[in-house]
Amino acid sequence: MIQAVGLTSNPRKALPPAVDDVSFEARAGRVTVLLGASGAGKTTVLRLMLELQQGRGLTYFRGRPLHRIAHPSREVGVLLGDVPGHPSRTVRGHLRMLCAATGVPVRRADEVLEVVGLVSLRDERLGTLSRGMDRRLGLACALLADPHTLVLDAPADGLSSRENLWLHGMLRAHADQGGTVLTTTADPKEAARTADRVVTLKEGRLVADQDAADFARTRLRPRVAVRSPHAARLAALLTKEARTARCSVEVVQEDGNRLSVYGSTCARVGEAAFRHGILIHQLADETGDMNSNGVVTAAVGVVAAEAHVEASATTDCVESDAHADTDDSFDNPAEAEAEAEAEAEAETEIGSEAEVEGTDTTPPTPAQSPSLPSPRAADALSALPPPISVRSAPSPLRPLRYELRRAAGISTGFLAGAAVLVVSALTAVLLARVGHTPQARLLAAWPAQLPLPPAALGAGLLGALAFGDEFRHPALAADRGTVPRRLGMLTAKLVVAAFTALLLAFLTIGCNAEVLYLLYGREFAKVPGDWLALTASWFGLVVGCAWAGVLAAGVFRSTTAGLAAVLAVPVAVVPLVQTAAGNTSVRTAAGLSVRLREVLLVQWPFGGERYLSAAVRLVAQPVGWALALSLSTLLCAYLFTTLSSRVR
Repeated sequence: MIQAVGLTSNPRKALPPAVDDVSFEARAGRVTVLLGASGAGKTTVLRLMLELQQGRGLTYFRGRPLHRIAHPSREVGVLLGDVPGHPSRTVRGHLRMLCAATGVPVRRADEVLEVVGLVSLRDERLGTLSRGMDRRLGLACALLADPHTLVLDAPADGLSSRENLWLHGMLRAHADQGGTVLTTTADPKEAARTADRVVTLKEGRLVADQDAADFARTRLRPRVAVRSPHAARLAALLTKEARTARCSVEVVQEDGNRLSVYGSTCARVGEAAFRHGILIHQLADETGDMNSNGVVTAAVGVVAAEAHVEASATTDCVESDAHADTDDSFDNPAEAEAEAEAEAEAETEIGSEAEVEGTDTTPPTPAQSPSLPSPRAADALSALPPPISVRSAPSPLRPLRYELRRAAGISTGFLAGAAVLVVSALTAVLLARVGHTPQARLLAAWPAQLPLPPAALGAGLLGALAFGDEFRHPALAADRGTVPRRLGMLTAKLVVAAFTALLLAFLTIGCNAEVLYLLYGREFAKVPGDWLALTASWFGLVVGCAWAGVLAAGVFRSTTAGLAAVLAVPVAVVPLVQTAAGNTSVRTAAGLSVRLREVLLVQWPFGGERYLSAAVRLVAQPVGWALALSLSTLLCAYLFTTLSSRVR
């Protein structure tokens, strides 16, 4: 269950708080609806409950606040606004990425897609989905980890009437299985029809907390909906008869030829119209909102017959005594028999129209299988996806799977890599044509006038996108408010960024050498003599730029900031390191391996002394010192922001 106590938002300047001291309970096994007009504070209440907005008050989900739950997505399924996903990612790819993040099997994505009716759209991009399809995808994301509690903000927004029936049936099935359902709506009739308990908000304050039956009795009232080409005449007759009989009857003339009669029944209105020979096109019982003045569409029964009230009197809204009075009005048995046949035909037509138009608003029971029309056909769907078993122990591969699916799910990384290879090849060709370029710089396509080669800049850009896209399209922040800063996620991003950078560095050298060999011959594509040290330096430079982009984007929450940090290494940090290295107080790193062997009194195995000396020479270079200093500073800043966010 959900227990919300004293939820109050922080006021802004001289304005009152959007939500002021709201307290309620949403019990397990029941559907609770937050009802209120636009601006009443429904979404603010949900954001305060989910700790997405600063304020006062407490909210407990089965006795625990959200920040005390190890895996919030397994306890609470959230739907707030549009789906926060990359517009170029496919529907199925987005769900599979979230499966890796929450630790559920990959097949779960296909199961929830089938439930919400998006199987035919699984290869569509998120940016091309309509409003209704986006709501269905958001519902699929909420159901992905099989949560106990569903918190949905206006889930029926953008759905058709038939899709609303399916949605309410699925929410009812979730509640019948012991789950907790909390939704919001602005329609009182929808709240009375679908909820077990209705919590009414007005101007940020709680005005009522009632069962659905009490809400319908106090907030809604029954009425008779009438459509007739002589609506004004019928309204005058009904008002006159009510005054004569001293009955409390209210007749409201709606748009066009529609009347709403309060305080009467279908039988009385039909008999009055029959006595005065007034043609009736519709006669139905409805439930209307006391504050609503518009046309109400939640009809229980609909009659559409171009006949007098004799034919319309056979609908469900007319009582049995009205049938007897109508049948007794015919003196000729032949006419009575013909009228009975006409009534039977009218009932058949009414039933078929009701099936086609879907006017039955009775929500499906949990035993039934609600249906949702797919974009191409209406397929029978199960009420809920099958339950799943989620491992409680954290897996170190879960963040790595998430990062791999995140990076491979969109074409940005592939396009950036292809652009880097093309630019590097063209730069290498131009440098070879100009001449006077060392062989190492020629293969790396690194002109002396540029601070970094194209491969290093591309690796830095891909690293910055790893965290920049998380903050721009926060797929993991639906129930947390911000992108989670866990060390496991940082490690996964660094590993994937390093692998991508190594692959990009290798392909760059290979493509440049191949292009130079094809255009200028073997002389320009030969391998330098000290290729081992140069290869280590090259790989270290590219990987270091990629890691700098990852850490900077994670600290500053921006892809641009991550790329700027990569460019700042050769432009600003390297000159500082060169200035510091020119000072005589700085000790040289020469002979470090020998001194370590003398201290440890251990012989280096497998020629480790040579590799250590190469690594020390690599780091001792100005660019190596600058990268090491930048990475250390950014890592400390990331850890500091992580700890400060946890403290808050």
